[in-house]
Amino acid sequence: MSKPTIPQGTRDFGATELKKRYYLINTIKQVFECYGYTPLETPTMENLSTLTGKYGDEGEKLLYRVLNSGDFLSKTTSENFTDYKKLTPKIAEKGLRYDLTVPFARYVVMHQHELIFPYKRYQIQPVWRADRPQKGRYREFYQCDADVVGTTSLLNEAELTQMYDSVFAQLGLKTLIKINNRKILQAIAHYANAEDSLVSMTIAIDKLDKIGRDGVAKELTQQGFSDQQIEDIFGCIFYADTSNDAANKVQNLGHIELLQQKFADRNIEVGLRGIAEMKTVLHYLESYAFTNILEFDATLARGLGYYTGTIWEVKADEGTLKSSIGGGGRYDDLTSIFGLKNMSGVGISFGLDRIYDILEETNKWQLANQSHVRLIFINFGGDAELTAFQYVAELRQKGIAVELYPEATKMDKQMKYANARQIPLVGFVGEEELKNQQIKVKNMQTGEQQSVSLTDLLGLLTQV
Repeated sequence: MSKPTIPQGTRDFGATELKKRYYLINTIKQVFECYGYTPLETPTMENLSTLTGKYGDEGEKLLYRVLNSGDFLSKTTSENFTDYKKLTPKIAEKGLRYDLTVPFARYVVMHQHELIFPYKRYQIQPVWRADRPQKGRYREFYQCDADVVGTTSLLNEAELTQMYDSVFAQLGLKTLIKINNRKILQAIAHYANAEDSLVSMTIAIDKLDKIGRDGVAKELTQQGFSDQQIEDIFGCIFYADTSNDAANKVQNLGHIELLQQKFADRNIEVGLRGIAEMKTVLHYLESYAFTNILEFDATLARGLGYYTGTIWEVKADEGTLKSSIGGGGRYDDLTSIFGLKNMSGVGISFGLDRIYDILEETNKWQLANQSHVRLIFINFGGDAELTAFQYVAELRQKGIAVELYPEATKMDKQMKYANARQIPLVGFVGEEELKNQQIKVKNMQTGEQQSVSLTDLLGLLTQV
């Protein structure tokens, strides 16, 4: 019999990994709730009609389709097999979630009469993409999204920027939070007389970190851009900035002023609107002291076609993984694809699995390495075992996580178990403790020992 395996791009998580993942999820969740966001979950599967046409050609190829149950070939003909686009609708009506934003938009439309707007929700669930697995890129991975719909206020953009900074500050992970505006990208294309080639331009300049300036120029040339158009684009996206706000860790402020002047010279209204929005967001953030770096980046494009205003991308400033670990943006017309117009929204997402990998590499787990269990009782058997079991029940009723080793085996084995589990305290209820109705407690980190009553033990456990 062959050894069992799991699909490429998926992973098993044991107790050690899950403890860390729960710590990461809870950190993100606490920040979401601190800003007034409420939880939502949507189904693993969506109708393909909900998912298709929302992610562009590349995203369309990465959608996982779910075969119809039963005789799924009954509605097909031999002609269908020559074109997968004709075949797919006949054999698959459902697909796995590609992201959390489109299902969220679908939910808002379906429940619009029940929701209170502005509606702020967070969602932490797995998504699936038929991508090529590699370091930091999985076929099944978690997204942690926060979105607000029903308001165009740029206060939301400012708060979402703060949320990024707050989460990574609590995780102790240094990051670069990049921010831009899709209207500015539209204006750059307009400035280069390439309005009809906006998508080609953004795809090329979004690769700047990977292929460099010469690589971007080569790709633009291959896409039919003239030398003058490339020069105009580069004149907009490259700038040696000397006006950073060092106190608040905000970079490239001077680049915004340069673009404003360029757009004003040619009366590019969409660009001036984008600049005004960017300045408003940064104005709200003037008094906020960033732990991480916020950088205006005119090359930031984001691949999803539904963004219309502010866009973000977050990259770790430590570790070897250079991929995005977060991103998001403003979408003014996403719900209109489901029939609900004039419902603007904005949101951000955290890439849980990539953040996990970076924290693992840099050993930045902090509190995640501590056991949730505060104390474990050594099992001496007989009356001592029964008494310890009763103590455990009383402590658990008070919400304290404690354990009793299940077997009265060698002391050394039980102590090694406590060490391996990183349980901070060990409790002993032997003959002497039974006689005096005491519990001897050993701190596994300092080696200190003390005898306490059950009431005193409760107080001690709340301090660990």
